[in-house]
Amino acid sequence: MKYILALDQGTTSSRAVLLGRDGRVHGSAQTPFKQIFPKPGWVEHDPVEIWSSQFGVAMEALAQANIEASLIAAIGITNQRETAIIWDRKTGEPVYNAIVWQDRRTSGFCDRLREQGHEPLIQQKTGLVIDAYFSASKIRWLLDNVAGVKQRAERGELAFGTVDSWLIWKLSGGTRHVTDVTNASRTMLFNLHSLEWDDELLTLFEVPRRLLPEVVSSSEICATCAGALQSVPIAGIAGDQQAALFGQMCMQPGMVKCTYGTGSFMLLNTGEKPVASKNKLVTTVAWRMKGKTVYALEGSVFIAGAVVQWLRDELQLIRSAPEIEELAATVPDTAGVYVVPAFSGLGAPHWDQYARGAILGLTRGANRAHIARAALEGIAFQITDIISAMERDSGVPLTELRVDGGASRNNLLMQIQADLLGCPVTRPANPETTVLGATYLAGLAVGYWPNQEEIATQWAVDRRFTPAIQSSERQLRKAGWKRALERARNWEAD
Repeated sequence: MKYILALDQGTTSSRAVLLGRDGRVHGSAQTPFKQIFPKPGWVEHDPVEIWSSQFGVAMEALAQANIEASLIAAIGITNQRETAIIWDRKTGEPVYNAIVWQDRRTSGFCDRLREQGHEPLIQQKTGLVIDAYFSASKIRWLLDNVAGVKQRAERGELAFGTVDSWLIWKLSGGTRHVTDVTNASRTMLFNLHSLEWDDELLTLFEVPRRLLPEVVSSSEICATCAGALQSVPIAGIAGDQQAALFGQMCMQPGMVKCTYGTGSFMLLNTGEKPVASKNKLVTTVAWRMKGKTVYALEGSVFIAGAVVQWLRDELQLIRSAPEIEELAATVPDTAGVYVVPAFSGLGAPHWDQYARGAILGLTRGANRAHIARAALEGIAFQITDIISAMERDSGVPLTELRVDGGASRNNLLMQIQADLLGCPVTRPANPETTVLGATYLAGLAVGYWPNQEEIATQWAVDRRFTPAIQSSERQLRKAGWKRALERARNWEAD
């Protein structure tokens, strides 16, 4: 029996999962790594730690299952997106820490691009809005602010990559510098229509083309491992949210999934043509396989599960993340308290780089349980805002939301989400849809599974949450959220 090894490199931890043909887990390992905050609004990771932690858990998963590398049919990689790394092609040494997708240091640069009138061009070519979230401004910052990097990049001595590229470079012993279309489509340098790096955008951002990786499909053999995983093919790559869309079996246009992780990300399958958003969503590549490209509309919430971590680590209202459900359930409502978790600004559909977190509606009777429940509602309200924008863009009302990610295990949060949306929320029996997506993409590329129909049979429902409040109550709570949101917006503008 052979297995697929999925590498899931996330924002706060690295995981490796070994799966069999039936989708069952035969070995898994996970380890957190350090979050670096050099200045307010700056977020970095150590690329060497990303690599060492990811390789370490891969070896641990194999040891747990007691198998040799020769029994791995393929590796699938899914990763935190937009995070920017530049390294030396000869030594493999990073020139600086990875600048994480949450990082806001380039907000001013993005403002200037907008003021200069570049937004229509960028949106038309890339499907993205101008925001510090995406990779291009991070690359530009590295070129401008790290000594010697711009000159070395122009001489072809350096390589840029999102985290998938970095891992493949390391796994292949420095022989392959590639990324897939899903990750490329998050850089703000990739043309959605030609599926190539765009010369006009490279000129605008002053990024040398020779810095960039080759772009490959999401499901094809693109590299072969060296070292301890010698000869194992790397055959699947997808950014974490696109991998989750695939793992949720959202194969038909109109199907929607939402992943509740550190941030929260919702994707709507729009089929084989990119759909331009009129409501500040982004257009992205969902996946490309066997010559066919599927697109999606996406809405991103920067802070979702991270607000629970904040309540645990900074405010110390809870000792562990799962405790928030029990605490929040001790009160029937928030007593008028709203938590706007805009620690890194607001994502879609608001795109306010200068919003900041706020707790509003506090009275003398408000307690830690009200704040905990309001934090959960703050996650769900942000998702509801995105769904409303998606419905306006597509003209089709939502009939079901498929959910996954760590916070989707919180039953109270999922019930709140169904209440605010007014439609069912469905959690699959296997919540590890991001890992499944990477696994399926890799397995299909090497013939481990014959077709998508076979893997679709592995998707099953764990629980379905249906709305339990009246429409009038829903509108009242949404109105309160809108007022709270306005108080948090534009806080850092000066």
